[in-house]
Amino acid sequence: MANSQVQLRKPTLDKDLEKLTYTEQATQFVLRSWAGVGISLVFLMIAMAVASTFATGTAGVLVIAVTAALAAYMAMNIGANDVTNNVGAAVGARAMSMGVALVIAAVFEIAGALLAGQGVAQTVASGIVDRSAFPNPETFAWAMMAALVSAAIWINIATLANAPISTTHAIVGGVIGAGAAASGFHTVQWDAIAVIVISWTVSPILGGVIAAAFLYFIKETIIYREDKIAAAKTWVPVLVALMAGAFAAFLANGGTTGSFGLSFRDAMLIGLGFAVLTYIVTRPIVRRHAEGLDNRNQSLRTLFRIPLICSAALLSFAHGANDVSNAVGPLYGVVSALRSGVSGEGSAIPLWVMVIGAVGISLGLLLFGPRLIRIVGSEITKLNPMRAFCVALSSAVAVLTASAFAIPVSSTHIAVGAVFGVGLFREWYTRNSGRRIDYIRSRGNQVAPEQPPVNTDETRRRYLVRRSHFMTIVSAWIVTLPVSAILSALVFLTLHTLFS
Repeated sequence: MANSQVQLRKPTLDKDLEKLTYTEQATQFVLRSWAGVGISLVFLMIAMAVASTFATGTAGVLVIAVTAALAAYMAMNIGANDVTNNVGAAVGARAMSMGVALVIAAVFEIAGALLAGQGVAQTVASGIVDRSAFPNPETFAWAMMAALVSAAIWINIATLANAPISTTHAIVGGVIGAGAAASGFHTVQWDAIAVIVISWTVSPILGGVIAAAFLYFIKETIIYREDKIAAAKTWVPVLVALMAGAFAAFLANGGTTGSFGLSFRDAMLIGLGFAVLTYIVTRPIVRRHAEGLDNRNQSLRTLFRIPLICSAALLSFAHGANDVSNAVGPLYGVVSALRSGVSGEGSAIPLWVMVIGAVGISLGLLLFGPRLIRIVGSEITKLNPMRAFCVALSSAVAVLTASAFAIPVSSTHIAVGAVFGVGLFREWYTRNSGRRIDYIRSRGNQVAPEQPPVNTDETRRRYLVRRSHFMTIVSAWIVTLPVSAILSALVFLTLHTLFS
């Protein structure tokens, strides 16, 4: 009898312990979530304090402080949503852990925002709507605040729904909607909007083409060679050196700010010098990592981790240089308008404004970024380090090119376009590459390229972007600008009615 009671109690006790474990896990999850919210609120208050300190003596200090908090909130939402574009491919290819990816992204986001973020921020602040068309600085300030509120709320909703949207679409739509509600549609500088919209169309195509071109080069020169390891030891240092040289030339030429003031020729010479130096440093590292590796694709994944990490860092820098404008552009517009009036000429963006945006993006990606990393990194298409390197490098090149012309582009567009380009190219190359076919035949596997795949669905799953995820993201892109514009107009009208 006693034994039977013990046997009855044991399953019950196990269930109770299991429930207790689940309860503890749920409690820890809730506490982590609330900890992130708490840290975010502290950062918003710090942003208000910093703005109040540096704006002392300026009319409308309270308005500037509140706008700084909104810009900080916007920056954290950008970090939470757009971090997927920077490190999603690297994490999806298992080249780095989530923690390492977040730290690299945070550091280079700040560097990109502070060193090369001014040009695009100036465009968002004054290149979308005509400041001089507003009746007074206060009205312009309300419009910029409404744009920040609407864009940040929409991005927050998208992040909670696991949808990587375009934060650039959100803020541009917000500025258009608030500007039109404040002073009419003639306020909107439609010629500038046309350039931005064209860039949104061209940039994902450009990202896809560049990614496909890089992947073609890697397949032709490394993957389908008899001695893969020898080919990798030759070309991997070259790829890293080209990447470093292009980046150095971009910075030397002034990035988006012209702060270095060097000519194009001098910048190219500096870029060439950095490329040579990088090659000298990288070559022995790659050779050391190649020792003892088997002559197979799995070994190539090991060798491509270094360039993939470098390209992810470069993309984070590029993202900081371009997308920080989505947060600090409206803030700078408010500060500039209240200091010099709606028709005043803007000067260089104050450092404290850029710091709020840079730190906000990094804080957002550290606290809330992992939510969307896996979607871009592993659910859109299958990535390995070689393909992920092509995605990250092509995205960085396209974003930096746009930043050099002070054009706000969508890094989400470009990154997903690059992933899609890689997927399409893989299908085409598999069916049509003579080098691949000869390589497989040389290993004793006869391939008949004219024969269709046995399982078409499986081929699409392996070689193409998963269209369900792609179409979901595209749908989110399409609705983001009009939704942000409408929401921003409503927010402005509400603020204007309550406080005017």
